Amino acid sequence: MKRTIIEIDAEQCNGCRKCVDACHEGAIQMVDGKARLISDIYCDGLGDCIGECPTGAITKVEREADAYDQAAVDRHLREQGRAPAPSQPAAKPAHGGCPGAAMRQMSRPAPQPQRDAEQTPAAQQSQLGHWPVQLRLVPPNAPFLDGADLLICADCVPFTLADFHERYLRDRVVVTACPKLDPADINAARIEAIMQHSGVRSVTVLRMEVPCCGGLAQQTVAAWKRHAPQIPCEVHTVGIQGGIDKQTMVCA
Repeated sequence: MKRTIIEIDAEQCNGCRKCVDACHEGAIQMVDGKARLISDIYCDGLGDCIGECPTGAITKVEREADAYDQAAVDRHLREQGRAPAPSQPAAKPAHGGCPGAAMRQMSRPAPQPQRDAEQTPAAQQSQLGHWPVQLRLVPPNAPFLDGADLLICADCVPFTLADFHERYLRDRVVVTACPKLDPADINAARIEAIMQHSGVRSVTVLRMEVPCCGGLAQQTVAAWKRHAPQIPCEVHTVGIQGGIDKQTMVCA
């Protein structure tokens, strides 16, 4: 298959091994003093290592490569003694090490009783049950994804839908992205990996009505058809003045 993957220029590599430490899949190792991509199946193509390279030796390219294999990565990491316990987040999360993006799961609030219309409305409670939510920060094998009803949401949607938490977020796991400003190849690769490895039981896409937001739905539907056509998939289009303009049940 043709996909995005990293490439290392051996002449520019200075052997600092920063990329080795930055690669959460163990895809890069030092060979004869130079960083090397040891197997295509270990590289998810997201390029967390690129920002750590001081010489610019690492770039992303699109070429024929074996598909990313999460199971093989897990075995490879265990052999290196780097794999986390199945129910625990990785020691170094897939976000470059920022403590604020460490994985966590929260208790969902219990539904509140309906208040009398004449009383002051009760403060609404958040329905968010996990962290992080940004697509590029969520590992494809995050524990909270397994068996979840997945909501893939454009960044602008929660600002448009007044009842977003109650209408969409309750009992769902959400990841957010911007198809306009985020690198399309990175979003597509992460969605692909989630659909292939996470074990979600349904997927709903929330996109805005503006044309540039269509990429998020296209990327999701393409990954769903390849890896999980047996689960329900819907695309909901949100109007910029609020409300749902269109709901589409996607069929393989």
